[in-house]
Amino acid sequence: MSHEVDERPAPKAVVLYHSADDVLDRAPAHMPAHSACIDEFHGRGDLLLIGTFGDPVREGALCVFRSRDAAEAFVACDPFVTEGLVARYEIRDWNEILVP
Repeated sequence: MSHEVDERPAPKAVVLYHSADDVLDRAPAHMPAHSACIDEFHGRGDLLLIGTFGDPVREGALCVFRSRDAAEAFVACDPFVTEGLVARYEIRDWNEILVP
């Protein structure tokens, strides 16, 4: 009987942001608070990656979090979400395969 240890990392969470049509017009007013939210979550190790796709209005953005709880907490306080710059978002559990 083999007692192999499962060394796969815990699932991460990916958030997909779908931008509102007026995101480019409204983003500058909310950027300082959005950046502060990013800095807070990244600083404590909950936010691993964040960025827009090539055309942020049409394609949106993606964030990778350490856990689903962290992703849910982020979208609950991110002014881009709370102020309607994000038309909708999806949180998906993600199983990382390439591990250092």
